[in-house]
Amino acid sequence: MKLYYSPGACSMGPHIALAEAGIPYELDRVDLRARKTADGGDYTKINPKGSVPALAYNGGPVLTEAAVVLQYIADRKPDARLAPAAGSIDRYRLMEWLNFISSEIHKGFGPFWNPNAPSESRQQAKDMLARRFGYIASALGDKPYVMGDVFTIADAYLFTVLNWTGIHHIDLSPWPALKAYVARVRERPAVKRAMQEEGLA
Repeated sequence: MKLYYSPGACSMGPHIALAEAGIPYELDRVDLRARKTADGGDYTKINPKGSVPALAYNGGPVLTEAAVVLQYIADRKPDARLAPAAGSIDRYRLMEWLNFISSEIHKGFGPFWNPNAPSESRQQAKDMLARRFGYIASALGDKPYVMGDVFTIADAYLFTVLNWTGIHHIDLSPWPALKAYVARVRERPAVKRAMQEEGLA
């Protein structure tokens, strides 16, 4: 498999998942501003949306969107237990988490990536994220991972977007469970590997 990524972007979630699953992979770094691949190719010919991640697999069409790519990876290696069995209620709970992370946390950071966003928009986004962080901290409680004792693709995605708090100077101290969660996930060997390969370690 080949993963098209940008360092620290949401594509890091699938990168972590590939490493966790033990699936061999290649990486192709994308310059998102220029929409170019590492060799200077036009990335929009690979993914017309121009965003990461994109996953090329088995000679088939490229797969996009982080939550979908993550599930595809998990389903390729069921023994890695990165996702509950398809059709089970736990699988739907996982999908519930993936959708929440995507729509409420991932997209919630939008104004912080826009240098032209007014300060009012950034403050509104920060307030909204604070409410979402409170919910996640409560849902986590004393569980090591969002689904309980087992690390899943939801954790790969959640860790990736929570990692952006460091970039944007958002203090997680008001949510000790969340701060401990980030520190715990960061220590996983697959997470360390992905971060090192992306030049973030």
